[in-house]
Amino acid sequence: MPADVVEIIDELDRVLDPSRFEDYCHNGLQVPGSPSVTTVATGVSAHAELFELAAAEHAELLVVHHGLFWGAGITTIDTTLKRRLQILFDANIGLAAYHLPLDAHPEMGNNALLARALGASELEPFALHQGEPVGFVASLPDGGISAAELFARVGEITAREPLVFDSGPAQVRRVAIVSGAGADYLAEAAAAGADALVTGEPAERVMGEARECGLHFIAAGHYATEIRGIRRVGDHLAERFGLRHVFLDVPNPV
Repeated sequence: MPADVVEIIDELDRVLDPSRFEDYCHNGLQVPGSPSVTTVATGVSAHAELFELAAAEHAELLVVHHGLFWGAGITTIDTTLKRRLQILFDANIGLAAYHLPLDAHPEMGNNALLARALGASELEPFALHQGEPVGFVASLPDGGISAAELFARVGEITAREPLVFDSGPAQVRRVAIVSGAGADYLAEAAAAGADALVTGEPAERVMGEARECGLHFIAAGHYATEIRGIRRVGDHLAERFGLRHVFLDVPNPV
């Protein structure tokens, strides 16, 4: 049976609680589509290729981590946005986006899922954004693992070779995790007693900062570190409403 899109968005708002966050974007439904849903698609970032894949799957709702509208919102519609919107309109696909709420969630969030994939036994909230934590410091069991093993595990989990500044201890017991663009949290990670910071994107300054802090810095890709959360959201909706869920992978090397 189809599910009402209003009920689906209400469920996402209930679980992810976007009202807690002062985000860079609107969280929730960004573009209306079909009022009823039998197939929900998920993907990391909103763009034309993803929309075309969703249309090919006959999805009525697409849920993403990075939506279309950021900052103060739309001032003009350029040709790129027009094409993107036209694909959604022609296929009658609704678009919903959840950004920081999906990074921060302790069960289906990007950072919690990365921590558990690394074998973490305990998670502590970390990386405050306007007073709300969006990441975690993960404690690894049995006294931790070697730095070399951590680097290898991150590569296996993200299916790519991470950029590593190997400047921390030989044995890693605590790992700070902030998916996406989390390089600014390096000093905070060191202050929290972490031996390593795992994030998506590097910044030029972090090599020196990591060496000065005595911390391993691991950049495993913005896209690659943010796949798990949105896919888990789709699985949750499929279980909750009896929907077909398809995760649309458009790999991005960044």
